[in-house]
Amino acid sequence: MPEKKQLILNLFEMNTVSHITHGLWTLPGNNRHRFDDISYWLELAQLLEDGGFHGVFLADVVGAYDTFRGGFETAAREGLQLPSNDPLLVIPAMAAVTRHLGFGVTFSTSYEPPFTFARRMSTLDHLTRGRVGWNIVTSYLPNAARNFGLDDEIPHDRRYEIADEFLDVVYKLWEGSWDDDAIVADAARGVYADPAKVRYIDHVGENFRVAGPHLSAPSPQRTPVLYQATGSPAGIEFAGRHAELVFTGGRSAADFRANAARMREAAVRHGRDGSDLRFVVQAGVVVGRTEEEAADRWRLYQERTSIDGILAHSSFPIDLPALPPEQTIGAALDAAGVPHSAVPYLAPDTTVGEALATVRTSREGRYFVAGTPEVVADEIERWLDEDGVDGINLRQYHSFDTARDFAELVVPELRRRGRLAERPAEPRTLRETLFGAGPRLPDAHPARRYRGGAALEVPREALRFG
Repeated sequence: MPEKKQLILNLFEMNTVSHITHGLWTLPGNNRHRFDDISYWLELAQLLEDGGFHGVFLADVVGAYDTFRGGFETAAREGLQLPSNDPLLVIPAMAAVTRHLGFGVTFSTSYEPPFTFARRMSTLDHLTRGRVGWNIVTSYLPNAARNFGLDDEIPHDRRYEIADEFLDVVYKLWEGSWDDDAIVADAARGVYADPAKVRYIDHVGENFRVAGPHLSAPSPQRTPVLYQATGSPAGIEFAGRHAELVFTGGRSAADFRANAARMREAAVRHGRDGSDLRFVVQAGVVVGRTEEEAADRWRLYQERTSIDGILAHSSFPIDLPALPPEQTIGAALDAAGVPHSAVPYLAPDTTVGEALATVRTSREGRYFVAGTPEVVADEIERWLDEDGVDGINLRQYHSFDTARDFAELVVPELRRRGRLAERPAEPRTLRETLFGAGPRLPDAHPARRYRGGAALEVPREALRFG
């Protein structure tokens, strides 16, 4: 009998009050308001470590949601990713109280230079003993662009062009600037690092000029595990070249499979094996010891969900709650001078009332389940076997009840079914945990061309990317 596919289990988090479950920070016993207290992150890390989670995925933004109602007031009122703190800074504290838990953290390639970021990630990889991954984003909020001195967003595909060069720079730093045996730490001779095994990278490109050398010695993984969330043509091509683990999804199994297939094809175009990619979906799970308990919890979550928060998060171009419920979306958009293409997911003849009802459950679809542990495990097995999903980012409705309930009720059931293995006795790097191979990037990955200083002097346009 073939071995059953194993689930990659992450908790979806953010260093803020209201991440993606808007209004639910007000639930009784919810700890979301403690996000800026280090004890919150220590407690969460220990819960996830003890509960069998592989990792925590930390989202981030570098701007406020200020399109809905023409400003950031709704976001501030709702705590919608405002205030929001730096996600990188909680990782060392969480790592200090865990041995196995991995950390995926979001950082944008659009607005900050690659040299300092490469140093931060190498430092985190050292401090976590190789348990860190980077979620590569290019940023999409107009306010983010204005925070970094621009008048408006960088065009979508142009952001990916910048990101491609950003990756080239950090690969040179992480993979090419130091040899593995550069650190000799010879106290007798007074030599710590062999300078013959450390080198400049001398990158000169369209967007960046970076001399090097990298200020950090090789970390356990050298390059952190490379995550990406995407679905656009430019993003898919980028993922095929760079990503190891992709956050994607779809309203149906067919949507997910089509997205995954396009990314695997892109990986092959860039000289990689399509099977090297793993795919994780955002999943909502509401579990109870009985069907009634699960249904009651889900009913409460729906009742407390904030429509304003969802609309602000989606940068909705008109103020739906202020409009007559019988008015059509098409008429409302026309009256506001907004093109129908701004909300392609709503038919023009949909009424405002119908649209508001849809918004409340807009995140629940194929990858949502409410029920007993057995019902939840059945559905997760269906995602793994029928859809081809590799893992989930568990959406938090309540901190810490969502993670605790999953750990106490669902994890034992998944282990009984052979879908989650017991932890190994000794810690592994995040790449080893996710892929079952070594701690470093596989040979076919484009970053590996720089190992040992190779190709550093070759003009970037002359390198083979596919």
